[in-house]
Parts: sequence; structure tokens; C-alpha cells
Amino acid sequence: MVVHRKNLGNKAEERACAFLQARGLIFIMQNYRIKCGEIDLIMRDNNDIVFIEVRSRTKDNYGSAIDSINKNKQRKILKTALFFLQQKNWLNKMNCRFDVIAVNPNHVEWIQDAFTADIL
Repeated sequence: MVVHRKNLGNKAEERACAFLQARGLIFIMQNYRIKCGEIDLIMRDNNDIVFIEVRSRTKDNYGSAIDSINKNKQRKILKTALFFLQQKNWLNKMNCRFDVIAVNPNHVEWIQDAFTADIL
């Protein structure tokens, strides 16, 4: 079961990455991990660094993929993004935003500026 979910997640990330690249975003990194969290995709959209959470669902029985990103998950993503920006020395040099990609069997939904750093 865990292997199936990981495989499903990897395929969703690949699909999301291709979707975003087709819309002009430039790939920087996938699965950036530190102790406090992980960011699925990091891309550049013009002058913005975009931190992307990819969610996939085969069914909507338990709510949508977007609904599954609670405040705790958002905080982890934000802290991880902050560490990434500090590590690259981009903290006060680059604009950033937090997007969500929901990958469903029949479509991909892209929500730009899905949440902000205000929740930290």
C-alpha cells in the first residue's frame, strides 16, 4: 500500500512538473527535504521562486486534494521554503509564492498563491 501511494505521488509530481513547464515555469528541484518538511517541486516563474505542493487523488471520498493541505502542512512548507531561500542566499533577493497542484485522473488544477507566509 505504501509503495503504491509513493508511486502514485511520484507520477503526480511528474505530471504536475510537465504541466507547469508547458506553461513556462522553469524546473529547479524536486523533493527538497529537510528535517522539518518537504517541498514537492521548486520552480521559477519569471522572477518568482514558486514552491509547489502536489496533491493527487484517485477519488474525492475524503475531500479534494486541495482540502488536504491543512495549516500544519502549510507551516511545514513555509519553514522548509525559508530554509531553502536562506541556503541559496535568496532570502531578500527573490520573490516567492506558494502554489498547489491537484492532480486528478481526468485533469490538473493549478492554484497560484494558494497560501501565504502569514500563518508562520
